[in-house]
Amino acid sequence: MEPLRSSDPARIADHRLLGRLGAGGMGVVYLARTPGGALVALKVLLAEYAEEPGFKERFRREVEVARRVDSPWVVPLVDADPDAEAPWLATAFVPGPSLAEAVAAYGPLSEGGLRLLGARLAEALGEVHRAGLVHRDLKPGNVLTAHDGPRLIDFGIARAPEDRTLTATGMVVGTPGFLSPEQAEGRGGDGIGPASDVFSLGCVLAFAATGRAPFGSGAVDALLYRAVHDPADLDGVPAWLLEVLDRCLEKDPARRPDAGELVRELAADGAAQDEGTSEAAPRDEGASGWLPEPVARLIAERSAAALALPDIEHTLAPSDTPAAADPAEPDTREMSEQAEPRDSLPAGRRRFLLLAGGAVALVAGGGGAWWAVARDGGPGGASPAAASSRRPVHTVALHGDLSGPQRATGRAQERGLRLAVAEFNARGDAPFTVKVKAVDDGGDPAASARLAAELTDDPAVLAVVGPTTDDTGQAALATYDAGLLPVVAVSPGTTALSLQGFRSFLQARLPDAVLPIYVSNYLRGAGRSRKIGIVIDRPAGTYGTNLGSSLSNALGSIPYPSVPEVVSAMRRDFGSAVDAVLSAGADSVFFAGLPDRGALIAATLRERSFQGARVSGPALLDERFLMQAQEGAEGWVMVAPVIDATREPEARKFAAAYREHFKEAPPRYAAEAYDVTGMLLKALAGLPSKSRTRQNLLTAVRGGKYKGITKTFAFEKNGMMVIDGTGGFLWRVDHGAFVYDGPAPLTV
Repeated sequence: MEPLRSSDPARIADHRLLGRLGAGGMGVVYLARTPGGALVALKVLLAEYAEEPGFKERFRREVEVARRVDSPWVVPLVDADPDAEAPWLATAFVPGPSLAEAVAAYGPLSEGGLRLLGARLAEALGEVHRAGLVHRDLKPGNVLTAHDGPRLIDFGIARAPEDRTLTATGMVVGTPGFLSPEQAEGRGGDGIGPASDVFSLGCVLAFAATGRAPFGSGAVDALLYRAVHDPADLDGVPAWLLEVLDRCLEKDPARRPDAGELVRELAADGAAQDEGTSEAAPRDEGASGWLPEPVARLIAERSAAALALPDIEHTLAPSDTPAAADPAEPDTREMSEQAEPRDSLPAGRRRFLLLAGGAVALVAGGGGAWWAVARDGGPGGASPAAASSRRPVHTVALHGDLSGPQRATGRAQERGLRLAVAEFNARGDAPFTVKVKAVDDGGDPAASARLAAELTDDPAVLAVVGPTTDDTGQAALATYDAGLLPVVAVSPGTTALSLQGFRSFLQARLPDAVLPIYVSNYLRGAGRSRKIGIVIDRPAGTYGTNLGSSLSNALGSIPYPSVPEVVSAMRRDFGSAVDAVLSAGADSVFFAGLPDRGALIAATLRERSFQGARVSGPALLDERFLMQAQEGAEGWVMVAPVIDATREPEARKFAAAYREHFKEAPPRYAAEAYDVTGMLLKALAGLPSKSRTRQNLLTAVRGGKYKGITKTFAFEKNGMMVIDGTGGFLWRVDHGAFVYDGPAPLTV
């Protein structure tokens, strides 16, 4: 749990807010007290989404379904107003972690734990089905843990089987990896019945028994395919559970057991229950020890912290609350005003903040650390003259992978940002001083999410450059969006980041799905290809799928001959894939994959003495590809959204300044980070001093155009960069090194 932010209300309806339990791109979940003093989890849909009929209808449906289901193993609805300006619902507060968190942190459940989990989730599903509904999204993240058993949550997509409003044929609804085959195939209407939930329950039990999803991980289309066609991976499942899971995971819904059968089979004491009744054993019977001891201790500690939270009388009433800034307008004053003394806060409020901080530390104890990388005297640090001046101070943050797999890219971006800040601070007419706050997520999505919360909660931070990768970006953006903190990314490439509705995210590079336009032009022109082989490598996930399918679609629209080939993650030998595309007449090869396996296909093509064009995307522009492929890398061409600043005339001054500051040539992505930092600072300087807020900065950048040294930056409404024919560049491997060849071709 996090403390309330200055932008949060003191109460919603008659519920007093105590802290934040979570936030997403469309809403916030608070810990709150009812008028009677009970703790609840209060979910609020942001007002802008409430105006959209689809979002509001789903929210109203969640309320209606929660009211219809009555089970001790379903988190009960306490109150709701789906028609409010900002619709909300309140459910009983469960202090325990989700099953996903518990298993990830402390490992699989014991036999007793698995039996109790399965029996009580089956009992909950039985009540859902008796109410004429199908949950449709049973997964470990939608199961909370409590001392006496699990609790099922999230009825946002639950429907009656005959209801087709959400599940038209061909639409996949739910979470891949835990979907039934009929959901994965997008069957509509009556095709999704109670048996679908039973399949998902089998997946959840397999996860709880082994610590991994039974259909693996990776690209969405691969997960959907495995659910329909492949057997589940049940290695490590206890023998006594195998027969039950085999039946739950039958591809044919008619061959799966119903929820009542599972209750009887999985009940720890073996006692049968009447299938036609919801009567259950006493709630605590057999529950002792169902969770690993560290999880039980965590629940106890969280419960104790919840009991110690301030009661109604000791929380701030609206009349006691200091006037808060607008959600997007944090107070950035640093000179003439002192922070409020700690003792001026009401005692109950202080006690809550201390407890909330302890809860955050408890949750985050196993994760990554804050990295404060502000180097004394380095570029971006305030000079003595600036520190003693009376100019206001604002902070720009760098959120990157500074120590993990993509540390070269992250560090390059940090240095580019610091150079832009140093040059700005050196200006005699600078209207404010800029500080840099750099944080390192190490390439870990969980750490990325935590650091995003830290930066969002810092009112001095007005903008963020980063994160470095698709995965760390996905983990962080909802949090940044909830605080309307502008985030500009120069290296993540998936279009999914721009298409999820994040208001504060700007993708300052061409997305991966656009780069194949340049690939097509290059291969049909300079590559002199008459038939293009497209090898899509499954381990590359969404990145590989986006590149491969986009190139295939681009060629198909011309039309132009191509030979697609998909390589399974189970294979490390690219021989059969290469032979397949070559035997079909391909005279060039495009590889949609990552560096380590790129080295494998490069070696295979070299063994085949292949002389045609070999092209890939930005992922292969990585020193690991050169090191692992060796001679096989020679001659490969990459299309990427990044320049070589030492070779571009407009970047010469930047390159010289970079060398002076850091004693080396600027690496890839340094100039891009320098550019977007300059863009942010120019926009911020153009605002009146009292208007330099997150929201106003975001509006200025979104609505403007900035000519940088790498390209011109302008953004669509969804935060994606305007596609104007620029932003794609060619690189090739020559004598074991990457060589920049300038802009990628716009035409053949």
